[in-house]
Amino acid sequence: MERGKLCIVVPCHNEEQSLPALFERMDLVAPTLSGWVEGAVEFVLVDDGSTDGTLDALRRLHAERPSVHYVSFSRNFGKEAGLAAGLRKAMELGPGFVAVMDADLQDPPELLAQMFAKLEEGFDVAAAYRTTRAGEPPVRSWFAERFYDVINRISDVEMKSGARDFRLMTARTVRAILSLPETSRFSKGIFSWVGFETAWIPYENIEREHGSSSWSFFSLARYALDGIIAFSTVPLELISIFGLLVCLVALVFLVFVLVRALLFGDPVAGWPSLMCVILLLGGAILFGLGIVGLYLSKVYSEVKRRPLYVVAEEA
Repeated sequence: MERGKLCIVVPCHNEEQSLPALFERMDLVAPTLSGWVEGAVEFVLVDDGSTDGTLDALRRLHAERPSVHYVSFSRNFGKEAGLAAGLRKAMELGPGFVAVMDADLQDPPELLAQMFAKLEEGFDVAAAYRTTRAGEPPVRSWFAERFYDVINRISDVEMKSGARDFRLMTARTVRAILSLPETSRFSKGIFSWVGFETAWIPYENIEREHGSSSWSFFSLARYALDGIIAFSTVPLELISIFGLLVCLVALVFLVFVLVRALLFGDPVAGWPSLMCVILLLGGAILFGLGIVGLYLSKVYSEVKRRPLYVVAEEA
């Protein structure tokens, strides 16, 4: 494997406190990568509508370090938009190796050397995954594990449990990722969908150096739902199967009612059971319509063709 340029993409949302520690660690790690990296390590930091001093910190870093570039959004567009903007900017700076990591040092930069070693073996992607979820609330960890169980059963792509966005990729992998035009993006699924051989590197969970995560339980649940909708149509198929089963049950019940009326007459009875059946079917129909509506909302978002993000400033 020939030496090449390395560009590290870092999405940032209120990471003013984390950035100094990130660059201190990277200054220590960069010399260990000289066998694979040609020239200085470059950075693309994406300010995703931060409300603290993140943008000012990025301006200072750019002024002090020519290898640091940044993109600032006009508002908060979400981490997926930040990743897409960072990858696009990295490719504009020139093809080479591209890494993605968080600013909070939950992604240890020291793993980059192991990642390069895997690429040297012939892999196109080297990605990190957590072997433990120490420090996370147990309920959140349990639901995360169940999400991976479900998505791997109903989707055509396999997503590694505990996988982070932290990864090192070749230029052709990044080009494939950027070629996908959808605006409703789920990066973990996209990374798997484009294919290419991936080497997985395990590490134990590391808590944030500063601040707290902006991901709440409900935002993570919504993100997981987006992933299921983006990479599986099984929920729609299940609705169809359920609807067929309900029709068969209703047909059997109709035959039962007719036979009972012919044999025993039609006494005025059964109002409680009738209401239960109506409420049950009504709830099932609304639930099914809700799932269909989620898929339609994604179609609606895509056909509007709005840009994934709006850049207010970049350098």
